[in-house]
Amino acid sequence: MGRVGLRWLLSLVLLSVGLTVAREQACAGALSDKPTDIVLVSEHWNAYTEADGSGLGWDLMREVFQPAGIKVQARTEPYTRAVGLVQRGEADAWVGAYENEVQGTLYPKWHYDNDEIYALGLASNPAPTLKTLGSYHLAWVRGYEFQRYLPNVAHFNEVARRDHILSMLDHARADLYIDAKPEVDFILGQSKEPQRFRTTYLMAIPLFLSFADNPRGRVLRDVFDQRMEQLVRSGQLRAIFARWHQPYPFGPGDGPGKSGARQ
Repeated sequence: MGRVGLRWLLSLVLLSVGLTVAREQACAGALSDKPTDIVLVSEHWNAYTEADGSGLGWDLMREVFQPAGIKVQARTEPYTRAVGLVQRGEADAWVGAYENEVQGTLYPKWHYDNDEIYALGLASNPAPTLKTLGSYHLAWVRGYEFQRYLPNVAHFNEVARRDHILSMLDHARADLYIDAKPEVDFILGQSKEPQRFRTTYLMAIPLFLSFADNPRGRVLRDVFDQRMEQLVRSGQLRAIFARWHQPYPFGPGDGPGKSGARQ
């Protein structure tokens, strides 16, 4: 082999060594850049994201992140404020987002649960269907944007709180109140005459975390997707849903963007 050949061979060896070192440094950097905590913000939902850190939602988040070395810091805020905190980078992610709900934040591939959406109305009125929603005056909590997900919505109002939903229905200020099943059940539980009202299942909407659009948020989003894939494949989340008496949202063969819940 001539000098040219030796130089060429030496160049290849040095290039290979350099690439190996670069890969190792990149991996080490990625590991060192992984956050040790995540600030998650959520509206208070009964038995789901309680202010004391209990509930199905918080248990799911701890199961996703803490085995990966990331401590969950749970924070309770009204929904629209939670979204704003993440958009401004003052929190890492909010709980209970719908896919691509707002701009300026990051969405993972995997959902972690489903929102089973119900309509609450007077039993004396006809039961609604997805096809007939346009003939009803609807109401829901401000910021929930159900008009983007429910078909045929024509008339709706947004309410700031859930305190007076039954009175609103009684006085015909709305025909139907739309919310997730736990909230509808809680509201109905406040009535002394629950038989006067009817709940009707409408659809299931996958729930996501939505992350701050910054380097920290991108790392946390990727950790979330990696962990969710592991947990769904292993079935480890089943016990958490069973403990809270809620339906398991994944079926055989489910993957990112797929849901085992009824539609």
